[in-house]
Amino acid sequence: MLTILGFAMIATFLVLIMTKKMSPIAALVLIPALFCVAVGKGAHLGDYVIDGVSSLAPTAAMLMFAIVYFGVMIDVGLFDPVVRAILRFCKADPMRVVVGTAVLAAIVSLDGDGSTTFMITVSAMYPLYKRLGMSLVVMTGVAAMANGVMNTVPWGGPTARAATALKLDAADIFVPMIPALLVGLLGVLGLAYVLGLRERRRLGALRIEDEESVGAKEAVLVGAGAAAPARPRKRPVGGGTDHVDRVDGGDDDEDLLKGLDPDRPTLRPRLYWFNALLTGVLLTAMILELLPIPVLFLLGAALALSVNYPRLPDQKARIAAHADNVLNVSGMVFAAAVFTGVLQGTGMVDHMAGWLVDTVPEGLGPHMALVTGVLSLPLTYFMSNDGFYFGVLPVLAEAGAAHGVTPLEMARASLVGQPLHMSSPLVPAVYVLVGMARVEFGDHTRFVVKWAALTCLLILAAGILFGTI
Repeated sequence: MLTILGFAMIATFLVLIMTKKMSPIAALVLIPALFCVAVGKGAHLGDYVIDGVSSLAPTAAMLMFAIVYFGVMIDVGLFDPVVRAILRFCKADPMRVVVGTAVLAAIVSLDGDGSTTFMITVSAMYPLYKRLGMSLVVMTGVAAMANGVMNTVPWGGPTARAATALKLDAADIFVPMIPALLVGLLGVLGLAYVLGLRERRRLGALRIEDEESVGAKEAVLVGAGAAAPARPRKRPVGGGTDHVDRVDGGDDDEDLLKGLDPDRPTLRPRLYWFNALLTGVLLTAMILELLPIPVLFLLGAALALSVNYPRLPDQKARIAAHADNVLNVSGMVFAAAVFTGVLQGTGMVDHMAGWLVDTVPEGLGPHMALVTGVLSLPLTYFMSNDGFYFGVLPVLAEAGAAHGVTPLEMARASLVGQPLHMSSPLVPAVYVLVGMARVEFGDHTRFVVKWAALTCLLILAAGILFGTI
């Protein structure tokens, strides 16, 4: 009976959030509460929730202060030089532009928020893609895959959810996975290089230059595959189609190199090196596990706010600017305490795991981490991260434990599908990406699914090779 009710609770939760009948936070709280009463243990609901909240408080604190920290770093302009350097590197070479897109998306993804990453990446790169006549689905696909790999940082969401669902330390999940994730990121960069070469062959040698003959600083394209204006001013490119001349389009191209608004009042250019050093020290301390991650980000956020914005009203304004993200993410974590607490406390997860163990062929039992990694591709694409990590992963982990597979291995394997997940129709950030890039969602999906799936399998293979999965 508990097995049926457990699967019914998960199914109800998934249907309600996938059909958007309820928000994830409301569903995480109300659905398990109703099922807790249905199994006759409503009197213990308070105990389940308190136990869950106590165990999840460090994860919620980490997410809260990590979002504030990286939000402040974007506000003060830490990433602005990186954006400008990438755009200068790109010049008018389609190959460099695509690789630059992947690098920029990966760097900005350190804030753990997909929407922010896509807004910055598209704002910086879209003008170049349009001016050079490049494929915009290449931009959206590469950005989504790079963000998917980097989204596995402990404050990004999936790792925190896996740690929450299995009551593990996020650092224990993430740090050993770094080599495999680096392989995945290199795979994305390699794919960006190949796609960029394809765009270069399609478009030929390109250059942006002023059309002085018509008396206006209007950029025109010169190249074998570009649609040039009626009276373009051509110069010898010299070096064949693989050679790309310097971008020298006057004031318009200077605008392209700005990337972000250079006049926003939150900038702190005099403190750039302080912020860069602080971020480097923070990430190093996290990797070396000098202190728990929540403590590191709590200290980092407090220090970043105090030094960059010594006036109290300015600090309040920066916290308020990022309050929506903080509330949504931390609220989700605490709401998950109800779901995981009921699932565990009532014994439903144990009964479901027992049924699953009986249905998994004996030969696959010891390889449940591999099975989980493969399943994470379709499951995280066709359901939300909330549904997979809070509804499915605990069951798979219990099944794996019966065959000697540790929860840490299961948690790491569950991260494999993230490069594909970031293009799921259930991810709100992907609509920010395709909307700003003016790309049809169907076109983006047809382009990215095969490449994202290949990236996921590359991470899985690397994880197995390095012995972390």
